[in-house]
Amino acid sequence: MDSASPLIVTARPSPVEIVTEVRREEVLLKAGALQNAIFNSANFSSIATDEKGVIQIFNVGAERMLGYAAADVMNKITPADISDPQEVIARAKALSLELGTTIAPGFEALVFKASRGIEDIYELTYIRKDGSRFPAVVSVTALRDEQKGIIGYLLIGTDNSARKRAEEALLKAGALQSAIFNSANFSSIATDEKGVIQIFNVGAERMLGYAAADVMNKITPADISDPQEVIARAKALSLELGTTIAPGFEALVFKASRGIEDIYELTYIRKDGSRFPAVVSVTALRDARKGIIGYLLIGTDNSARKRAEEALLKAGALQSAIFNSANFSSIATDEKGVIQIFNVGAERMLGYAAADVMNKITPADISDPQEVIARAKALSLELNTTISPGFEALVFKASRGIEDIYELTYIRKDGSRFPAVVSVTALRDIHDDGGIIGYLLIGTDNTARKQVEEEQKKLDQRLRDQQFYTRSLIESNIDALMTTDPHGIITDVNKQMEALTECTRDELIGAPFKNYFTEPERAEAAIKLVLSEKKVTNYELTARARDGKNTVVSYNATTFYDRDRRLQGVFAAARDMTERKRFELALQESNVELESAKSTAEKANLAKSGFLSSMSHELRSPLNAILGFAQLMETSTPAPTATQSARIAQILQAGWHLLKLINEILDLAVIESGKVSLSLEPVALASVMSECQAMMEPQAEQRGIHMTFPGFSEPSFVWADRTRLKQIVINLLSNAIKYNKEQGTVIVDCSAVAPDRMRISVKDSGAGLVPEKVAQLFQPFNRLGQEVGGVAGTGIGLVVTKQLAELMDGVLGVESIVGTGSVFWIELLSTEAPTLALDGLDPVISAPPRHRTDKRQHTLLYIEDNPANMMLVEQLIEQRPDIRLVTAVNGPLGIELARAKLPDVILMDINLPGMSGIDALKILHADPMTAHIPIVALSANAMLRDIELGLAAGFFRYLTKPIKVKEFFETLHEALEFAEKTADLSP
Repeated sequence: MDSASPLIVTARPSPVEIVTEVRREEVLLKAGALQNAIFNSANFSSIATDEKGVIQIFNVGAERMLGYAAADVMNKITPADISDPQEVIARAKALSLELGTTIAPGFEALVFKASRGIEDIYELTYIRKDGSRFPAVVSVTALRDEQKGIIGYLLIGTDNSARKRAEEALLKAGALQSAIFNSANFSSIATDEKGVIQIFNVGAERMLGYAAADVMNKITPADISDPQEVIARAKALSLELGTTIAPGFEALVFKASRGIEDIYELTYIRKDGSRFPAVVSVTALRDARKGIIGYLLIGTDNSARKRAEEALLKAGALQSAIFNSANFSSIATDEKGVIQIFNVGAERMLGYAAADVMNKITPADISDPQEVIARAKALSLELNTTISPGFEALVFKASRGIEDIYELTYIRKDGSRFPAVVSVTALRDIHDDGGIIGYLLIGTDNTARKQVEEEQKKLDQRLRDQQFYTRSLIESNIDALMTTDPHGIITDVNKQMEALTECTRDELIGAPFKNYFTEPERAEAAIKLVLSEKKVTNYELTARARDGKNTVVSYNATTFYDRDRRLQGVFAAARDMTERKRFELALQESNVELESAKSTAEKANLAKSGFLSSMSHELRSPLNAILGFAQLMETSTPAPTATQSARIAQILQAGWHLLKLINEILDLAVIESGKVSLSLEPVALASVMSECQAMMEPQAEQRGIHMTFPGFSEPSFVWADRTRLKQIVINLLSNAIKYNKEQGTVIVDCSAVAPDRMRISVKDSGAGLVPEKVAQLFQPFNRLGQEVGGVAGTGIGLVVTKQLAELMDGVLGVESIVGTGSVFWIELLSTEAPTLALDGLDPVISAPPRHRTDKRQHTLLYIEDNPANMMLVEQLIEQRPDIRLVTAVNGPLGIELARAKLPDVILMDINLPGMSGIDALKILHADPMTAHIPIVALSANAMLRDIELGLAAGFFRYLTKPIKVKEFFETLHEALEFAEKTADLSP
């Protein structure tokens, strides 16, 4: 890229964009682009300004050359302030005369040409911070936005001291050297002592095609020389001089550095890739103390001599090397253009055999005809003569003695095309006044270079797209974005920040960050906090717009750095919190309402629980008497008559059904309140199935229903609450028996439906259900029309069962076919068998109540205020002649009797008048005389929460009403055994 060509950018560089630009430079470096040298090299001073000339970027090269730190000059001075003022004034005068307009001395004089799109490179004396001066060569480029408007300038400078010293040394060498140096016929290249080119005269520019600015302070002469020849020269000199010489610039100047005269032949490579032979003379440039300060390489184009040698040595080795190379297409024609020689390289590149073309066609016949026509037109205009399209257009310059190398598209035999660089030479007869006897066209395949150029174009386009994309992201952000320097001065903003403050980008940049907030001290503290903590989040500030409008924002910021990890400033985002504040206020109001609703719901829930507990107690108390006395009548002596037994059975059946209804309602209430307590653990299906079978077979036998249960060849475990799983299976079995046909079947099966899922299914042979009724199965109290039938039920069991299954991460489902029957199933997570403990299986109590055989008389104190319950227990205890029953109708009397009689066991109701059973329990446990006595609760408060509270309070056991006779005697037996053991341990 020409250093003076305009560099178009989309926006003024900001610190954030500089970081992006630095990354961009790394990519460009791989392609050999100029930006890397500009922004990272310590050998170039790169100074970027805004449109008014105020310095915005001051790179490391500028810091090294001028002695200023970037912070000393950025946003403070212009390049004119560090330039020789007399030279600036002189330049303003000279430009005013040259361009016919008045130009003021100052920054305008340094950039005027560049601002008009005129290439501008000039010499200027810079003044360092310490006051010392040095000559510089300065290239100026106008920086433009996408609308071509100038947004700043880029001044790239190189220290010209070495060149000045080289020029002074050359002047001392005399008039001859001056003539050679200024001649367009000689390439004069002066370097510093390391080989970096400092001077590149007009002759070098003409021969090599580079402008001086392309090479000065960038490359060495070795970089424009044939690398293979440089390597060969290093090897030859190493052998000749008996020392190791590295290939590169050292090989070109080694002899001269030792004071040995050195003239040699070398192939130079032009900017366009073409080559030419040169004879090079090398001289070491020395200062007054004879120290080498550089080298001067004077070269002459040796092409004419080489061409003469080729014409003279057609049969020699040189010609053979050319025509036998597979890397070059060498095509020789007669004077009319008909091909006479077509070497192996031409055959390989073009696909023709030599016999196909020799004495038959011209090179124009294998060239792109449109390009040949275009070349004829261009040459006609350039040389002001008519040139016909065809072979003449390919060799016209060569026929006039003009060096000619051009690009052309060759067409292969198979029709495919490739770009080529063609060098054309006229072959002349040295014995006939130099008359042209033919032409030699040497071509190289230029495909690779074209591909590289195309890739470079794509890369440049991608970089431009990326830069545009990055800026677009910044501008499209919903937050107000800004960057500041470490002092809190704004260096860049996006459109959202302009909208937030109602200030333009130009107004914001350069202004203190704190000026745009209602609390400047707090805003300034935010910048300091970021610098100390590296980042800040959710820092609340209030932005103030030009019209006085205040906006609450959430300030989030972090520090950012250059590629050398030097702090550049703060990157901040300010998000409008107006909606969020409004939402938070609404949320607070909603929370107040929710709290009120929650409180109301909790009160309602407590009221519901209290009601259910009270209803449970009130219903269980009469049920206790009904079922208790019915059980006594059933087992009394003498036995009841058949008619009496049938009536007693009806009483028991109705009582137990009512008790079941109460229990299911309570279960449903507990589940819906979310207070159900589960103990999930591995549960063995074999034991659960066995227990359920034992419990339900009597019911099935009454209807002649045959039940089939699965056998388990291997242990199977599910993750469940054992008690609740039994409740689910028993409920499904109960329904399968109740709603089955007489002499029907019930089939229970357990099977794995997935690696981690186990299904328990209960299949009946009942009437089945239509789909409409299946959809209503799990609605509370909906018995699907069975309430008018003869089967008792509540319509709650399946609802409770389904909810219990889901609480254990299970699924309850049903499949039903009218006339065939139904299959109810539950799927649960399968699990491994427990490894540390055996299953705590509840024993199935089937033995009759255990009676103690010892003759010792025991005392049972029963505290109960309900006469019916008191009478029931009295009649039960009559079956135990070894137990003497003592009764009390309230808590205080019970406590008094307990202290006086010291009974073995106390049976206590919970809901007692005046003093509750729990309060009486606490008093008895607190008294050393009675603390050891086991106290069994017998209460109509049968909710799980009531039982848990009772056991936690210290009751030995907790029995619920109605009394189950077998359970009652088993508990009494355990309490007496416990009392006896406690008595044995007493002193």
